[in-house]
Amino acid sequence: MKTQQTLELEKLIYSHTVKMGTFGCFEVSIGWFGNGGRVDYMTYDTKNVIRCYEIKVSKSDFHSKNGHNFVGDFNYYVMPIELYEQVKDEIPKEIGVYTKRRSEYGFDDFVCIKKPKRNKEVDKENLKSYMIRSLSRDVEKAINSQDVDLLTRQRTRISRLERDLTTEKSRHSEFRNKVYCKYGREAYRELA
Repeated sequence: MKTQQTLELEKLIYSHTVKMGTFGCFEVSIGWFGNGGRVDYMTYDTKNVIRCYEIKVSKSDFHSKNGHNFVGDFNYYVMPIELYEQVKDEIPKEIGVYTKRRSEYGFDDFVCIKKPKRNKEVDKENLKSYMIRSLSRDVEKAINSQDVDLLTRQRTRISRLERDLTTEKSRHSEFRNKVYCKYGREAYRELA
């Protein structure tokens, strides 16, 4: 069961990231049959960038072996500022951090206080498939709850992701063919 603080951070990261051209999904299962872990929140945008967010609310949560699934182009922790102050020296340099903090004007800001570095080893095709699968799970939940508005939004998101996945598969195939023409069969096989 999620804590109130976790639910609050989920709402903040969702409202901060989902905009025109960006799609988000909570609890994206990585791999098949539960073998690859689960990303707390993942976004995919029309520029083909995947971002993964791991929500941590306590030091013990941060130190647990669960939930450090950084498989996106850019990866972030989402945590309270107090926790960040306790663990900032333990956060890998390539991982960014979002947090809620009190601004100098007296209201709460939700900001990226540590920028991530780009991960160059990203399996976008599979990540999109995992995201589609997780969105499909959410649609099933919506159907069971009879929330028609949620169901419509989820179906739209799935359709967009499926189109994007088809486009990426086509681009990959074109790229492989160009590699074959220019570098030969061995280079082509390495891209399989």
